[in-house]
Amino acid sequence: MNIFYKIEDVARMVGLTKRTLRYYEEIGLLTPPERSEGGFRLYTDAHVERLKKLINARDVLGFSLQELQQYVSMSEEFINQRDEFKQTEDRELRLQKINELEQTVNKQLELIDLKLEKMKNMRSEIHLLKDRITEAKSKYKQE
Repeated sequence: MNIFYKIEDVARMVGLTKRTLRYYEEIGLLTPPERSEGGFRLYTDAHVERLKKLINARDVLGFSLQELQQYVSMSEEFINQRDEFKQTEDRELRLQKINELEQTVNKQLELIDLKLEKMKNMRSEIHLLKDRITEAKSKYKQE
């Protein structure tokens, strides 16, 4: 039996606003939930788990909404490919599905690596600033 949550419950559970939840639904980050007879959104545990994954990718990886959409799209593609693999008996077709899974995972890694590279560059810039400050500080101490 499914447990259903109202939008305010989900917002509180995941730490987002109701407006953000509606927006995530609007741009396709979250599948639209069923609605009650009165038109209220009825979220499930699957919605809550997906939101937690989205928030984690946003916070830990620093993904923008566009990057989140890409990441979610790739994750869904992976799930579909994995399901197709499980339903296939043919050896050649299974190998093809494994190759598709590998390509999808490689795309996800590329997205993460790109974000990490940007972070490294930004960190280097901050280190240069720190070095310049240290240099200026030692110059003023000598005077």
